[in-house]
Amino acid sequence: MSAPEYYEQLFQHMAWADDQVLQLLNHSPAARNPSVLRLFSHVLAAERVWLLRLREENASAQPIWPELVLEEINQMAAANASSYAQLLAEMSDGTFAAEVTYTNSHGVSFRTPVKEILTHVALHGSYHRGQIAAAVRASGGEPVNTDYI
Repeated sequence: MSAPEYYEQLFQHMAWADDQVLQLLNHSPAARNPSVLRLFSHVLAAERVWLLRLREENASAQPIWPELVLEEINQMAAANASSYAQLLAEMSDGTFAAEVTYTNSHGVSFRTPVKEILTHVALHGSYHRGQIAAAVRASGGEPVNTDYI
């Protein structure tokens, strides 16, 4: 499998997993507690920040832990899925080894290969979706399964 195919598959899963959480939030009052909304808002905001960095755009004004309402969460999830699909469609094998220079939220500059950024984005979301599942269960709800396999 080529790098473009691998990352396209990985990000299709990420978009699907985000959508699973989104559907849970839209249909389960037990899932709409503040900690779940805060965690999922963070997942989506981080996806957005990394997307801007991958495009070599300034992400410094983007909050990492925004307090979004459900309508904003729905909009950001759709925009992220579409934007990452477009970004990946434009990439070739050589793009994944290219390095991106960016400044993190603490003002520290980094230079990181595209493939490592994409891997981080996917793993970061998985980590927090696990936290979301635990919070939903603690609130009396039934979490969704977002496993890759």
